[in-house]
Amino acid sequence: MWFMRQAGRSLPEYRQVRADVPMLEACSRPDLITEITMQPVRRHGVDAAIFFSDIVVPLRAVGIDLDIKPGVGPVVADPIRDAPGLKRLRDVEPGDLPYVTEAVGQLVGELGDTPLIGFAGAPFTLASYLIEGGPSKNHEHTKALMYGEPELWDELMRRLAAITLGFLRAQVEAGASAVQLFDSWVGALSAEDYRSCVLPYTSWIFGQLAEYEVPRIHFGVGTGELLGLLGEAGADVVGVDWRVPLDEAVRRVGPGRALQGNLDPATLFAPWEVVAGRTRDILSRGRAAEGHVFNLGHGVLPSTDPDMLTRLTAYVHEQTAR
Repeated sequence: MWFMRQAGRSLPEYRQVRADVPMLEACSRPDLITEITMQPVRRHGVDAAIFFSDIVVPLRAVGIDLDIKPGVGPVVADPIRDAPGLKRLRDVEPGDLPYVTEAVGQLVGELGDTPLIGFAGAPFTLASYLIEGGPSKNHEHTKALMYGEPELWDELMRRLAAITLGFLRAQVEAGASAVQLFDSWVGALSAEDYRSCVLPYTSWIFGQLAEYEVPRIHFGVGTGELLGLLGEAGADVVGVDWRVPLDEAVRRVGPGRALQGNLDPATLFAPWEVVAGRTRDILSRGRAAEGHVFNLGHGVLPSTDPDMLTRLTAYVHEQTAR
């Protein structure tokens, strides 16, 4: 088991080291990447570390002018909505991510037998940030381009898939034991749109990663109606948010895939008896899957009590050791 966004704002030691350091600077300093990645492993005793970074890091590495604004999220100075804008996207080159390679090497040495999970943002979510200029509730500019200019959309997604693959390859080749592809906004799409406009590019990424023989995890938010398609995309593990029970997710995803999830992050604010009961239910339902990685159904919320995460980790280990 591990927690998405486990190395983050819920930890006082994280807030201390990040006190005067902007997010993107922290993501480019090997010393901070290593320290922040290790913090939840030391505190909670989770079974895996997740590489500390942000999904827009590879975009910045290839020259996109963006920043992460507190309380807002990634903001792109000049959104990409036409062919001339698309020319600003280039492939990731070996010299673009030296801090990633260095940090992964440090972490592998410090983690020992504990695996390190690398990660990247999926092409659709990256496209939405680039096109909208920042977070969006409706993704209207993104969908307008996707529906109205399919050739431009195809080229954008191809370029973003190549950038994503380059970011993941850098992590795996430096020593990451597994990878997770986050598609935070893909739940905004219908199954038909996902199949025709997103699935080919995601499948290409997972296909290119197959040669490394590391576990590949695919996760999206609000993807209950897309779980079968996420299963088709080529990952070994499909992440499930808290909206779909795991035994139902097994049916939707189909055979040949393990599942990851899916305790509602807000549950951690309830009394322990509630947390424990819901955890037992998830573990029970997860037995229907061909494999189960216990996790939350999305990231740890910033105001979560870290002691609750530590207690939950110990409880899951206790329950699954029987």
